[in-house]
Amino acid sequence: MIDNSVFHNLKAIYHTFGCKLNFAETSTIARTLAERGITRASGAEIPDIVVVNTCSVTELADKKCRQTIRSFHKRYPEAAILVTGCYAQLKSEEVAALPGVAVVAGADRKMEIDRFLEQYLNEHTQVTEVCDSREITEFRPGCSRGDRTRFFLKVQDGCDYWCSYCTIPRARGRSRSGTIDSLVAQAADAAAQGGREIVLTGVNVGDFGKGRTDTFFDLIRALDRVEGIERFRISSIEPNLLTDEIIDWVATESRAFMPHFHIPLQAGSDEVLALMRRRYDTALFARKIEHVRRAIPHAFIGVDLITGARGETDELFERSRRFVEGLDISRLHVFPYSERPSTKALDIDGVVPQAVKHARANEMIRLSEAKWTAFANRFIGTGRPVLLEHPQADGRPMAGFTDNYLRVEVSDATPEMDNTIVNVRLESVNPETETLTGSIIRQ
Repeated sequence: MIDNSVFHNLKAIYHTFGCKLNFAETSTIARTLAERGITRASGAEIPDIVVVNTCSVTELADKKCRQTIRSFHKRYPEAAILVTGCYAQLKSEEVAALPGVAVVAGADRKMEIDRFLEQYLNEHTQVTEVCDSREITEFRPGCSRGDRTRFFLKVQDGCDYWCSYCTIPRARGRSRSGTIDSLVAQAADAAAQGGREIVLTGVNVGDFGKGRTDTFFDLIRALDRVEGIERFRISSIEPNLLTDEIIDWVATESRAFMPHFHIPLQAGSDEVLALMRRRYDTALFARKIEHVRRAIPHAFIGVDLITGARGETDELFERSRRFVEGLDISRLHVFPYSERPSTKALDIDGVVPQAVKHARANEMIRLSEAKWTAFANRFIGTGRPVLLEHPQADGRPMAGFTDNYLRVEVSDATPEMDNTIVNVRLESVNPETETLTGSIIRQ
């Protein structure tokens, strides 16, 4: 019999770094602890438990995690801090040495954090549960809304790509995924809870079904039939795994998958892509963008880009800039390259100075701002469906996203419209906040 008495009257807060997958998993952790009797601390309440789900994609991410953990201990010195996620997996000893840390749970141990907390509360001894990433083979499900309007459904975890700059395979293990039946059931449950939109998350979602006969295309076709969910989005998909079949299906047959793609590029020159050990070249990437734009002219296309990777000379960066400039995309998500321990990139010559990395990133960010503004302006004066989110705390109008992922503040929306889809006329663009304004189209 499960004994929840040790959790009686305990309150917790949650802090998440990194990707949408982490947010989905944090929500699942919160739900697990709630089932054991731990409630969320609200307002000025002092928490007994602090859960920090970490990221380790860059050295800056590690630094922010350390700073946040120290800050929580300083603010709540009596609280037990539970740390999980990629930083905890990769640098467990460093995390365990931070003040206030009671539990360190590796990437595949997140969903057992209630058991580790129970052990800590009973024994008053720090608990560290981290295994070698090669031993991580089980897929742990996750689907939660948390404090957000949309749900995040974890469909895949881990990665087998081993790009030269990336630690994710070491942090999350090999590629694995849930079954289609189980994921459809979780989506149906989200609909029963009032969910209208689900974002599919994972480390490499296009790799869904690897080692089995089912594919990512099989999954999205099955999810498209879930009643009650009006919108699905794919959080990110590798260009070599975004098949023409998927693009054409979204364009012509899908009921609920939105005209929205996020496709990582990482570098706009073939030389740097090869150094990164990416599985495509610029020609393939350009063809994918052209195919999406031809099939779905109004689609939002987001692109990840790293600047200043080892081996990226001034000439190669300029080649990358020109390549990206020529793409009909909607927005860039730009990262300066970060050295990560034990990665193959450390064997590459041609270190780019930190100042140059950031100067290149800033140049690409300016290009992104121009791309976003040009894309948003295409739709001024038109109507688009917007899923409204709860009223904003600062008194600004209610806001939401169009089907093609433009954020819109709707001047005449009312609180009872929360979590409903309304047709909105788009009226103006604010490039500084990447937000549009609009008003409801009345029949």
